[in-house]
Amino acid sequence: MEGKNIKNIIFDLGGVILNIDYNKTASAFKKIGGNKFDKLYSQFRQNNLFDNLEIGNIESSSFIHELKSALHLSGSDSQIINAWNAMLLDLPKERLELLKSVDKHYQIFLLSNTNKIHYDAYMAYFKTTYQLDFNSLFNKAYYSHEIGLRKPNNDCFEFVLKSHSLNSTETLFIDDSIQHIESANQLGINTYHHKEGCITKLFSTKGELLNILA
Repeated sequence: MEGKNIKNIIFDLGGVILNIDYNKTASAFKKIGGNKFDKLYSQFRQNNLFDNLEIGNIESSSFIHELKSALHLSGSDSQIINAWNAMLLDLPKERLELLKSVDKHYQIFLLSNTNKIHYDAYMAYFKTTYQLDFNSLFNKAYYSHEIGLRKPNNDCFEFVLKSHSLNSTETLFIDDSIQHIESANQLGINTYHHKEGCITKLFSTKGELLNILA
């Protein structure tokens, strides 16, 4: 895949743009008695409770109630929310500046598996830290709990492609989860599996894709 053929870039959020650490949420739940949390949820697998939250099939309050029941927790709702949000870390300013530069050369989109609780938390962070409407950085930002679709299901990627008449061969998808990468590949989308480091290494100082993707 050559960068010169790419016209559209779809970014994942957590682990690509926003720093996250799943272990921090597992640790936070253990501190309040949820010792089996990591059996229910990780980067690579999760039970239906989390799937339903991510596609907006249940309200945040119902999720909290069911999670308390599953983990036999007696803590307050705020304790549950704080533990659930513990995985959300920071967004370095250099990545915001990168997105602004990349936007000058490509159509850029966001496609994130997320949920209303996390969404509210990081949107508040962006606003407080950078006085920024984060979604304005993209041609369009897509969140699973809003569109009712989640990665790695093909219909999630197809929804974005069709919504903007994007050619898959001219589109690059950047994600840190291999199962999402493999699904996008099946649809002919160019992919980059972001394993570590900062996404700034993928682009020139002007925001153009480097040959590292070739």
